[in-house]
Amino acid sequence: MTEGILIGGCPTGQVFLNPRYANRHGLVAGATGTGKTVTLQCLAEGFSDLGIPVFLADVKGDISGMSQPGKPHPKVDERVASIGIDNYRQQAYPVAFWDLFGKKGTPIRSTVSEMGPQLLSRLLDLNETQESVITLVFEFADNEGMLLVDLADLRTTLEYLGNHSKELGAGFGVAKASVNAILRRLLMLEREGGKHFFGEPALQLEDFMQRSRDGRGVINILAADKLIMSPRVYSTFLLWLLSELFENLPELGDPEQPVMVFFFDEAHLLFRDAPKALLEKIEQVVRLIRSKGVGVYFISQSPGDIPDAVLAQLGNRVQHALRAYTPKEQKVVKVAAQSFRTNPSVDTFKAITELGVGEALVSTLQDKGIPSKVERVLVRPPQSRMGKATMAERQALLASDINQKRYAKAYDPRSAHEILLERTAARLKQQEEAELEKRATAAEKPSSKGRKRTRESAGEAFMKSMARAAGSSVGRKLFRGILGSLLK
Repeated sequence: MTEGILIGGCPTGQVFLNPRYANRHGLVAGATGTGKTVTLQCLAEGFSDLGIPVFLADVKGDISGMSQPGKPHPKVDERVASIGIDNYRQQAYPVAFWDLFGKKGTPIRSTVSEMGPQLLSRLLDLNETQESVITLVFEFADNEGMLLVDLADLRTTLEYLGNHSKELGAGFGVAKASVNAILRRLLMLEREGGKHFFGEPALQLEDFMQRSRDGRGVINILAADKLIMSPRVYSTFLLWLLSELFENLPELGDPEQPVMVFFFDEAHLLFRDAPKALLEKIEQVVRLIRSKGVGVYFISQSPGDIPDAVLAQLGNRVQHALRAYTPKEQKVVKVAAQSFRTNPSVDTFKAITELGVGEALVSTLQDKGIPSKVERVLVRPPQSRMGKATMAERQALLASDINQKRYAKAYDPRSAHEILLERTAARLKQQEEAELEKRATAAEKPSSKGRKRTRESAGEAFMKSMARAAGSSVGRKLFRGILGSLLK
């Protein structure tokens, strides 16, 4: 594929995606069942063949078959011949399986500190007042030199601030009602499975950017069929991953080809209910990350799912069929048709509603970044298997995956939770010793009316509760995600 990544064929010849402009991002859109997944699979194969690592989320569970060679079929042979592919061969691709829950792949973890207050607030769906409390938690942890690793660290620090606001000074004063509201949100997040995402060892991005022994880029597949049931966790995780790539990768300008390509399936979830400030920062990250050599491809049912400011940055476009039974749907089709560079031989509006499964309208960036004229393309068949890998096939790959040795087993370091419990236990011990001394002194004096009963304060009760839960382990370096710094 000397001309780039083969997408398919049209009446005038074959259609390619130019790697030189693959970091200018892209869009794969179309109604359910029109062939988006196959297009995604073909693009991922093409990038891998060029030695470019890929990350994609397997929302439906039917991408894992890429780890296995495709199967011969008369219809595949017919399409290969129709497109005129000379070097087609069925083969498996190098795949690494990942899973936030650790069931179908290597666990992925981050720390609360790496997530940062802005993304964490989105994950918890907090209002502005509650977000300011989360920001204070991070500032307090920084000042005290404490790591925020998991949700236990966050919860304990919140409770500590809520119960010691007066002692900590005006800068750390928080309302008990806000603390309680955030704690309820934390409980909801845990029930959605968010607790699996926070902990150690945290993901090192270089483990996403590997090549196989034959030089092909590893295709990192995130098992998202369960994760997608928690849309906020799903979208926030992928946004965190993008921000981490942006912050950690060096500036490259316009490389000959991307250093990594990122596919964001069910992209509308990223933008749903997002506040204006966050949308602006998503737009900023998408615009700037291309200079780091990262291409981002959004997968969604309609171009209308993507905000205009982001859509304008997606230079490579593959549009599968859309249905237009209602005036609203016809408007969506019209907008999609107008987004392509016109071709006199293609009635774009009519074609979008008539495309068959495996057909698409395609426009890619050519020399000098100019979009090509839209073409009606028959998408090539994948060389790997279409569909799922069996659990036995998946487990066989996981058994030989070096990432399993690094991330399979979680550990709990000594962080804010342990430090605050130890601090509270020490403070409680001092108070008890002072109380004993006070009672001993009082016993030496004559008593006329007997001793008054000493009542346990709410603060003492809290400290005793925390002291009973004290534990210990090892810590790690504080870090901030890109949105944590951008959104100050």
